Amino acid sequence: MSAPIVRFVKLRADAIVPAYMTADAAGLDLAAAIDAPIELAPGARAAVGTGLAMELPRGFEGQVRPRSGFAKKQGVTVLNAPGTIDADYRGELVVILVNHGGEAVTITSGLRIAQLVIAPVVQARLEVVAALSETARGDGGFGSTGA
Repeated sequence: MSAPIVRFVKLRADAIVPAYMTADAAGLDLAAAIDAPIELAPGARAAVGTGLAMELPRGFEGQVRPRSGFAKKQGVTVLNAPGTIDADYRGELVVILVNHGGEAVTITSGLRIAQLVIAPVVQARLEVVAALSETARGDGGFGSTGA
């Protein structure tokens, strides 16, 4: 499969177009593009703009995921991870952050806050039936397979 072309529009002059930070990176780093710093207290959440809009080709999605270093060092993660950006969305990319750490964290413009993974999408054909096929697990839910 050839690499899809993803187009970005800078909605603000200070927006940073994401980039792969290493040759084999799966995710593109997303940076905040905001008018004023956001103080994120422990337990607090905030929607943080990136100043970017993008165009994905049909059949692809953008997955917004936490940055592992930000999560490990400050306890800040993406609240709805992974967030999904559909191919037909053209608005600003906004990341919902939550601070699970014990200290307040200040989000400033230019700070790398999340990563964006471009992934293929399959839309299933849906069918309503009277019954489902039997399996050994059946309707066993949470914890039903052991630990």
